[in-house]
Amino acid sequence: MKMPRIMLAAPSSGSGKTLITCGILQALVNRKIKVSSFKCGPDFIDPMFHEKVIGTRSGNIDMFMAGRDNAGYLFHRSAKGSDISVVEGVMGFYDGMSIASTEASSYDVSSEFGIPVILVVNGRGASASILPMIKGFLEFRKNNIKGVILNNTTEKVYNGLKSAIEKELGIVAIGYVPKVNELVIESRHMGLVMPHEVDRLKEKLNDLSKILEKTLDIDAMISIAGAAPDISFKAPKLPRGKIKVKIGVAADECFCFLYKDNIALLEELGAEIVHFSPLRDKELPGGIGGIIIPGGYPELYAESLSKNVSMLRSINESVASGMPCMAEGGGFLYLHDELEDVSGKYCRMACVIKGKAFRTPKISKFGYTTMIAKNNGIMEKGTAVRGHEFHYWESTSCGNDCEGTKTSGTKIECMHNGKNILAGFPHLFYYSNPSVAHRFLGECKAYSDRSE
Repeated sequence: MKMPRIMLAAPSSGSGKTLITCGILQALVNRKIKVSSFKCGPDFIDPMFHEKVIGTRSGNIDMFMAGRDNAGYLFHRSAKGSDISVVEGVMGFYDGMSIASTEASSYDVSSEFGIPVILVVNGRGASASILPMIKGFLEFRKNNIKGVILNNTTEKVYNGLKSAIEKELGIVAIGYVPKVNELVIESRHMGLVMPHEVDRLKEKLNDLSKILEKTLDIDAMISIAGAAPDISFKAPKLPRGKIKVKIGVAADECFCFLYKDNIALLEELGAEIVHFSPLRDKELPGGIGGIIIPGGYPELYAESLSKNVSMLRSINESVASGMPCMAEGGGFLYLHDELEDVSGKYCRMACVIKGKAFRTPKISKFGYTTMIAKNNGIMEKGTAVRGHEFHYWESTSCGNDCEGTKTSGTKIECMHNGKNILAGFPHLFYYSNPSVAHRFLGECKAYSDRSE
């Protein structure tokens, strides 16, 4: 199937991929081109910036969590009907799951799905030295690199290198991006700040798109994307039988780290999603059979969450009564007795997980994990599901109902997997094992029927 697509990748993190991707997306939207966007890997925040630009959902392409066929299916489902799909790479182009591996890297995604690549190279403080860097990336592996953008450089340097890039290296010089310090997106402990925290974000992205229309050959990028080969995929085999049940999903500026494909799978399996805000709503929505509390930044809103006593009581009493609950990352922290906020103050939370969540001075755990249930709960014993974790907070009660295996081979104990609770630091990707989502909905339906 013909699907115009292109990837913006870079030699390393910090090269300017996200900002340039958003600027290009904005330029395409301003041209009235129907565009879809994606982020390689497990990141939540970059797709949120994409969504602010294109006005619709942005997806993840994760080769580890989804696997090749599921990743291809999910890409096709989201890209179908678009004039062009723009994929933002993760870390450095060749950086994979381990130090010397390209597995699940941007390179891996590009190779598997025939996505032409535009390499974004940070040209700050360099001129001719940029050429051997590009040459090395072109020759390291057989790849789909078709063009290059020089970031943080001047028109003079770019014009001086353009001929060599095209004649000696054989790829298209797409253009350059000057220093735009006033448009840089700030970061915090878990990555970029959230889109709603950036003052005048839409205005800034429109300003950036106007710059890129002058300094980049966007028509050349569109042409390269249109030359991408046909793509094939296999649809996943889902559990039989739709389960009609309402699921309450926490969704506000505090709890927003949620894979959109997870929600799509729940809906495909029969769920009706009802959103609620632990920050502002007084209690859980009526008529629901279960709740999902995704990740986010509860440590930034801990005092406000703690003051919403009626919501904390509603969640505590509902789970105590048997209502199934899945929580991950920040949602897991919210379920604790107490949570330490960014100022060091402990705030009372939902008291579902008996323990305290506290800050650590550096990243506590990071990376992909495969979890296998050691007992029967929401996850059936022996069931495996894949996920990713990245957090600075720790817990006195991480759970030990699953055996986790990191991509390095390291074994860990993690997760609470009870009759009506599945909670822990890892963010699960439901398509890695749809039976987990189906079993959860089954428990929610049984609870809902009992409560009627």
